[in-house]
Amino acid sequence: MIFEDLPTTPTSEELLDKAFSRAARAGRAKSGVEAQESMLQTASNVLSDNLENVVTAWPDFDEVDPFYRELADAAVGVDEARTHLSEVTWASRKTKSLGREYIGRLPRGDADAAKKLRKQAFARMGSVMDEIEDDLQFLNEARDDLKTFPDIRPDEPAIVVAGYPNVGKSSFVNDVTNARNEIAQYPFTTKAVRVGHVERDHIRYQLVDTPGLLDRPADERNAIEEQAVSALTHLADAVLFMVDASATCGYPLDDQLALRDDVRATFVDAADGEDDVGFLTVCNKSDKSRDVEADAYMSVETGENVEEVLRAAIDATGYEPELPTRD
Repeated sequence: MIFEDLPTTPTSEELLDKAFSRAARAGRAKSGVEAQESMLQTASNVLSDNLENVVTAWPDFDEVDPFYRELADAAVGVDEARTHLSEVTWASRKTKSLGREYIGRLPRGDADAAKKLRKQAFARMGSVMDEIEDDLQFLNEARDDLKTFPDIRPDEPAIVVAGYPNVGKSSFVNDVTNARNEIAQYPFTTKAVRVGHVERDHIRYQLVDTPGLLDRPADERNAIEEQAVSALTHLADAVLFMVDASATCGYPLDDQLALRDDVRATFVDAADGEDDVGFLTVCNKSDKSRDVEADAYMSVETGENVEEVLRAAIDATGYEPELPTRD
C-alpha cells in the first residue's frame, strides 16, 4: 500500500536539537573561525537535508492511483497536504541558503565576531523552523491517518459487497475469504472496512465489504463518505448487492431495493463504456424468504449456493489477465 512506508515526521524541536547537537560536535573538532564555519555548515546541512527527506518521502499525488488519491483527499485533503509540503520545501531551501550566507560573511582571523555571526544564523534557522512547526505536525498526523488505509490493490480485480446492515455482507465475505484477519479502519468513519481475498485460476480477487459507506442512501452520506464512495468507483470491477427479502435485517425490502438502485447508479451507470462494472442482486437468507427478483439466491447461514454466488461474482468482474506476448 502506497502510504504504509511513510516515515514519522520529526517536530521542529527535534530537528533543531539534532542539528545543533551535531554542530556542537563538529565545532569541538576545530578551533577559531574554522570551528564556527564547521558548526554553520553542519547545522545548515542537517536541517536542509532532513526537511528535504520529509518532502521526498511523500508520493507525487498526480502519480498515485485514483483510488488511493481520492481516499487521501477524503482523509487529509490532497491540496492541503501539498501546501504543507511546499512550506517544508521552502524551509529546506532557506536553511541551506542561510548556511551559505553566514559562512560567506565570516571574518577571517576574528573568532569572536565569527561566533557572534554563527549565533545569529542559528537564531534565524530557529525562526524558520518555528514557522513550519504546524506544517510538520500536519504532515505527521496525515501520515498516521493514511497508514490506516486497508491494503487494497488497484491492479487486482475487486468485488465491492454492498447492502443494508445485517443482510449478511460481512458473513459472506468472512465465509469465502480470510477477511477476519484483514480489517482496516478508515480515519473518516467509525466503521471498519473488511478486505478479503480468494484465488481462482491463479488470479487473486479482492472482496471489499464497506459498512458505513454503502449501507445508506447517498443523500444521507456526508461529504467525506461521498469522496470515499467515489474512490471505490475507481476500484470496483463488480458489485454484489445483497438484499434480505425476509426483512429480518430490520429494513423494509422496498428501502433495500431503493438503495440498490442508488448504488447501481453510482457504480454502473456512471462508469464509462470501457470500464463496465458487473452488478449482481443477491438474495441472502433464502431459507427464510425468496420473495424478491434477484440474480441469485443463497443462505450464508446454511451454506446454500454460497460458492455459486462467489463464482457468479467472479464472472461478473469480466477480468481477463494480460498474457505475455512474443515480439
